[in-house]
Amino acid sequence: MTALWNAQDIAAATRGATSGSWTASSVSIDSRTIQKGDLFIALQGPNHDGHDHVEAAIAAGAAGLLVHHEPKAFSSDSNDKLLLVKDTFTALNDLGRAARARCDGKIVAVTGSVGKTGTKEALKLAFAALGATYATSGNLNNHWGVPLSLARMARETQFSIFEIGMNHAGEIAPLAKLVAPHVVIITTVAAVHLEFFDSVAGIADEKASIAAGLIYDGMAILPADSEFFDRLCAQVRSHRCRNIISFGADGDAQARLVSAAFNAKGMQVAADILGQRITFDLGVTGRQWAINALAVLAAVKVIGGDVLAAAAALSQLTPTKGRGTRTAIQLQGGSFTLIDESYNASPASVKALAETLGQIKANSKKRVVLVLGDMLELGTQSAELHAELQTTIVANGIDTVFTAGPLMEHLHHALPREKRGGHTKDAATLAPLVAASVKPGDVLAVKGSNGSRMSHVVEALGSIAHPMPKAANGS
Repeated sequence: MTALWNAQDIAAATRGATSGSWTASSVSIDSRTIQKGDLFIALQGPNHDGHDHVEAAIAAGAAGLLVHHEPKAFSSDSNDKLLLVKDTFTALNDLGRAARARCDGKIVAVTGSVGKTGTKEALKLAFAALGATYATSGNLNNHWGVPLSLARMARETQFSIFEIGMNHAGEIAPLAKLVAPHVVIITTVAAVHLEFFDSVAGIADEKASIAAGLIYDGMAILPADSEFFDRLCAQVRSHRCRNIISFGADGDAQARLVSAAFNAKGMQVAADILGQRITFDLGVTGRQWAINALAVLAAVKVIGGDVLAAAAALSQLTPTKGRGTRTAIQLQGGSFTLIDESYNASPASVKALAETLGQIKANSKKRVVLVLGDMLELGTQSAELHAELQTTIVANGIDTVFTAGPLMEHLHHALPREKRGGHTKDAATLAPLVAASVKPGDVLAVKGSNGSRMSHVVEALGSIAHPMPKAANGS
């Protein structure tokens, strides 16, 4: 078990006090996922207090316990594990800051309205081909997740990738300053979290504030195809960033998409990365993946890495659960393809999925079906943004659309009648309708904000799998 922290270093970083002498191999803020040797930080949130779960952390094998008061019903046998601080949330940030200060590796931070988690995973793959690489786990991208991710970063890491998210204005800059990256990437700007912003332009300004954390002479990689590109450039420069690289399909982009074509394993992409022409395979499909791969390779290029080696690694890229995973599900008489994007949704990401389905249909002539749940946090424009999806759906030749939820009802009524597969009040009610309609050869995609619970539909479709026929034995 490799030591990430020792008690004395943690105490120094957090201005805390401990009588113990122990080492921790990782850091956790959730007693339910503690691994043996972890440091457990007892955070106090609006609904739960980690101090109530210290005994559970000890039972799970926690090496140390970072607290700001002695827990109730605490066994004195574990006193040497305690590290007392004034406030555990402040201490978490201090520990993350100390981890950043002791690491000499290169740091890349990524944000964006859509595609930041997939881009983070692509960055992780690309840089892992070049050296010891660390990345944010899952989507730990908020005010708890970013300092926790930093605190888990080993001193010896050569390349580190951090995802930074937001729901409200003013959230990104403090996290970016904590990360202090050499390179920042903004994947795109779109109508996401509009409930908390006056306009999409305001979202652009918030995304651009990631540049506030850049080290001196750092680099910002920005989406050339965005209508907010010029605004992003101006805002990034206002944070004293002098170095900007553009990526996208735009003819003037410095990291430019030349072509992207589907193949059996995903896509083959041709690109020009700051004057270097390359062709590489991606293990995923969708034009948005190809575009974001350009930003990944641009980051490799400006850091001085081997672009060809990084690009080759992207053939191993696969979507994470609920973010584009593809499954062939057997039915009697054949199989259908299920694309699971049930984790999140926004107008931009639904349009990207519709375009991908349109490309699949053009190449294979298969029936393509879209199953959609409500897109949340869109504010006063919500009804209009849902209804407007019909334009992209029709343009891409989607055959049938099923919808669930009060917001998606606006899309249901906006669609041509021949494309309406059915609408229900929620995903659980819709699931059996979709399951009953699917046919061998179909390509069916499920998408919605996580709160719309479209995973119910994914589970229902998985449950109708028909056993594969057994091969006959030869005589």
